[in-house]
Amino acid sequence: MTILSTNTKHQQLRLLAYLLASPITTTEARQILDIMHPAARIQELRELGHNIITFWQTVDTGKAKHRVARYVLLNGGNDG
Repeated sequence: MTILSTNTKHQQLRLLAYLLASPITTTEARQILDIMHPAARIQELRELGHNIITFWQTVDTGKAKHRVARYVLLNGGNDG
């Protein structure tokens, strides 16, 4: 069983590992990685030199439409 730590560094590592394999949305980061404030972790990763870009998309949840961020890691990692 994997314990998902709420420690900031652990959240950054989980998010970066996921981004190395695939883009992720804000909603997916919350649901899959248990990161409640993905935008903050993305900003921190950017400050560490990771080239992450944001695309905005609208998703329909069945109840309403929401604008969410999709994060993409370019160049496979840290450019700094």
